[in-house]
Amino acid sequence: MLQDRIEPAWIDGFETVLRRCALQPGDAVAILCESQSRRVLMDLAQLAAARIGARVFTVSLPSVFSSAEPVTRSTGASPVIQQLAPVIAALQASTLVVDCTVEGLMHAPELPAILQGNGHTQPRIVYVSNEHPEALARLLPDDVTEARVKAHVKRLRAAQSMRVTSPAGTDLSISLQGAVVGGNWGSTTRPGTLTHWPGGLVLAFPAAGSVNGTLVLAEGDVNLTFKRYLERAITLTIEDDHVTRIEGTGVDAELLRSYFSAWDAAEDFAAGSPGPAYAVSHVGYGLNDAARWDSMALYDKRDFNGTELRAFSGNFLYSTGANEVAGRHTRGHFDWPMRGCTVQLDGHTVVNAGKVVEA
Repeated sequence: MLQDRIEPAWIDGFETVLRRCALQPGDAVAILCESQSRRVLMDLAQLAAARIGARVFTVSLPSVFSSAEPVTRSTGASPVIQQLAPVIAALQASTLVVDCTVEGLMHAPELPAILQGNGHTQPRIVYVSNEHPEALARLLPDDVTEARVKAHVKRLRAAQSMRVTSPAGTDLSISLQGAVVGGNWGSTTRPGTLTHWPGGLVLAFPAAGSVNGTLVLAEGDVNLTFKRYLERAITLTIEDDHVTRIEGTGVDAELLRSYFSAWDAAEDFAAGSPGPAYAVSHVGYGLNDAARWDSMALYDKRDFNGTELRAFSGNFLYSTGANEVAGRHTRGHFDWPMRGCTVQLDGHTVVNAGKVVEA
């Protein structure tokens, strides 16, 4: 197992990201963390900001645990702020927030207020994914990936529909009308925005009633909530955004059924009315050539959050769970990066059998 300690190369990596976020000497930097945060990430962020000459302070909060719901992983919605007004005010007054919480603020309820600022300062946020710093240092943002993501965001925003197919049997139709589209390349210079590192993907959050068809999770596709490569195929029937049938044998399918049912009553699923945990959260595809599908096999689970697998070039990413655009809220969440898919936007191929097609 890799050791959690300070390495010069890892400070260099953090400094690179902060400079790409336009951090300047004298800027106020808040490092947001919690009691379960990876300490080495907080230390690296502080040392890198100090190298640049920024004024750094730390906001440390107790991690939140609940016995009233299933174990949650990979939600992107840290609950640690708990609407605590002094914390929100401190973050609003910062030039840059380095988010070292375990899950990140991407879908946290306090995010809009923080990004709005205080009338004098409007912060930008970089969420440092809860990875071992070796992985972060391999996946630094760069000009090529940034330009590529921006180009594909334009293509996705201009499209009215997405179709996804695969040799395994996936055939999914997605309306993009009313969807909220975005992209991430691992850094941001614009106040009032959030990025996450690693980056390199584009996503759409579809409006309600936009997704129908068949999604086949094939051998070698990834269940990032469980941090497992699938060993047997699972076929999901998706109707009006919701998974309504789960077909497959073996432990992968059984784990999926079990975790889904922990969030929604089994009788509702059997009656054809599954709840929000079964519904689509977002869809998109990876664009980062430096990210690798096979990297999860090389890390212990505790060292690995999996943002790299969400971003590896040519993957189709399908996610279930919370979707603010569709008005659905739940902490139950799955992310499935899938290989070998073909993605079309308004009939034009942008990913061909797992390979990105440039405009």
